[in-house]
Amino acid sequence: MSFFKRARIRYILHRHAIPHAYWLNCTENLPLLQGLTAVEKAHLRELASLFLVEKNIVAVQDLLVTDSMRVMIASQACLPVLALGFDCLSGWTDIIVYPDAFRVNRDIVDSAGVLHHQENILSGECWSSGPVILSWADIVQDQKTGHTGRNVIIHEIAHKLDGLNGHANGCPPLHYHMSVPQWTAELTAAYETLIQQVQEHNNSCINPYAATNPAEFFAVVSEYFFSSPALLEQHFPGVYRQLQLYYRQDPIRCCSLKERN
Repeated sequence: MSFFKRARIRYILHRHAIPHAYWLNCTENLPLLQGLTAVEKAHLRELASLFLVEKNIVAVQDLLVTDSMRVMIASQACLPVLALGFDCLSGWTDIIVYPDAFRVNRDIVDSAGVLHHQENILSGECWSSGPVILSWADIVQDQKTGHTGRNVIIHEIAHKLDGLNGHANGCPPLHYHMSVPQWTAELTAAYETLIQQVQEHNNSCINPYAATNPAEFFAVVSEYFFSSPALLEQHFPGVYRQLQLYYRQDPIRCCSLKERN
């Protein structure tokens, strides 16, 4: 990191850091953060402070975004990069927040060249170099349900990380010590197992939306990694291990420490 970049970060944290008392008030009840150590929470507060300076959180359809809502979004958006660094969130600036799930209309051309019109109701979406789009109602619901394997903010940030290599394909840029073949083998095997469960109309072990494509699989298992790690490790231990290596975090350990304390 250059001298000027470090100086700018120090300036932001000196002038625009989220006040500690306000940070505690906004985040103390967020399920995702309960297992973090005091040091990790302090670092997350710094990342969230940078996030709120660097990103524009814009409300639409008469939704009013309060400061506490902005902190809630920032804290969860920064959790996946807690050990990766804020630079992983570069290349985009806007977060658009709808009051509820939003309607998206698209024309899709299939492999045979046939044009199809699709209309979907979404809780979140992100564009490769564009904004992250979120439903506030779904964000709130994620907090109410707790550890269910669902978190729309984590899902969309995972897509952003996945796209850092130029396109979202379920394999973000891996660390030098990680094996691409091992990553591919573990996630592909789990992905194919899930597809089989869905095709056979069995109860899938995780959200069946993960069977849509490899990019959605990575985003969904990232949700489980942070919000329901024990369930992910139970069904797909190899996937959990790869995500543990990639995110450089161990949510199961955090949950165990919390329970002991």
